[in-house]
Amino acid sequence: MKTIQICIAFLFCLTAKAQQDTIVQQRAARSFVREGNELYKQKKHTDAAVSYKKAAEQSATYYKATYNLGNALFEQKNYKEAIPQYELTLKGAKNKSQKAAAYHNIGNTHMAEKEFEKAIEAFKNSLRNNPADDEARYNLAHAKLKLKKQQEEDKKNKQEPPSAYAKRMKKKADALVNKFKFKEALKVLEGALEKDTTVSNYKEFMQKLDAVIKIEK
Repeated sequence: MKTIQICIAFLFCLTAKAQQDTIVQQRAARSFVREGNELYKQKKHTDAAVSYKKAAEQSATYYKATYNLGNALFEQKNYKEAIPQYELTLKGAKNKSQKAAAYHNIGNTHMAEKEFEKAIEAFKNSLRNNPADDEARYNLAHAKLKLKKQQEEDKKNKQEPPSAYAKRMKKKADALVNKFKFKEALKVLEGALEKDTTVSNYKEFMQKLDAVIKIEK
């Protein structure tokens, strides 16, 4: 019985010591974050990141340490390392507001990397946690437009180049334009497009002709 009591007392001491160490680490983490914040204000983002890293070493789930470290890395355009810090922030987040902020900055980081699909998902998650965030809503819309444009450019880059026939028809249309015969030029290209899909390389030119014709009306 006496041995059991001694063991219980020993375990109690270990628990108390662990709690004390945790408090000390938390205080150290907060101190390093304050230090980092001062450096961040001075735009010393590299030095600020060092302080935030020290804070994270003391407490890996300390929200302010990982979140601010992500921001400091973002300012250095170190996007690859910034995202994992924001993801750690999500684990340490205590409420939806903090989660929303982390997802918001994950979205911003993916935008900087031109990873628009990932950015869209991040902004959606941000809004799920904070539907009142108008900036996240704006960024989501912007990301969607960027993705659409990226997909259009990718499609255009993969487009088959104009054939010899398409080039001849374009040259014929150009000659008509020089004579201010815009309707005739557009008809030439529209007819050619029905026979040869590579004429679509001149889609923008055809749109301009159509715009001119509408103005004339």
